[in-house]
Amino acid sequence: MGREFIDLFDKWATSYDAAVTGHDPQYRDVFENYDTILSEVVSNSEGNVLEFGVGTGNLSKKLLDADHHVIGIEPSKAMREAASAKYPDLTVLDGDFLSFPKLDIPIFTIVSTYAFHHLTDDEKGKAIKAFNEILPVNGKVVFADTVFESEETKQEIIDQAKDNGYNDLVYDLTTEYYPMKNTLQSLFKQNGFYVTFKQMNKFAWLIVAEKQ
Repeated sequence: MGREFIDLFDKWATSYDAAVTGHDPQYRDVFENYDTILSEVVSNSEGNVLEFGVGTGNLSKKLLDADHHVIGIEPSKAMREAASAKYPDLTVLDGDFLSFPKLDIPIFTIVSTYAFHHLTDDEKGKAIKAFNEILPVNGKVVFADTVFESEETKQEIIDQAKDNGYNDLVYDLTTEYYPMKNTLQSLFKQNGFYVTFKQMNKFAWLIVAEKQ
């Protein structure tokens, strides 16, 4: 993910769990159905799992509980420390979507939640190409992230956030690289994946891509 957002990730390390459980009204719609979203990612995962953007470890815990072997990648030291403190058995390595340590086990599923939008569209394409190189045929990418169906839809949501005085959310929506659905679909297709989308709330979509 974009290393330019490290300060933001470090800041989120102490407040993320409160936000995903609905305690921050600015992000309540962003994380609506959060537990269901994580469960959907887990239910679509198979075999050894590589997780990007571990954050505070919420998805990692569910994957471990489902008996997956998980290798976590997280660029924020504060996030790595938060996840390791909660789940001492979790392996979390320093890295991001575009630069991470060499893996010593075969990976069948690559997962991430609320992180892929920190890459530009060009970087997303490079990351998806790398996923193709890592995964076997029928291997899967299973992401949950904010995706917009059109620029008009995105602007409507920004305007609503402004009207509600949600300045932090407005800042996120205007400075991070939230993709359009058709752009993301094209990037996966260009790199050898069949992809499906399922909307989970006003912001988040479940994205399941299978290597052909």
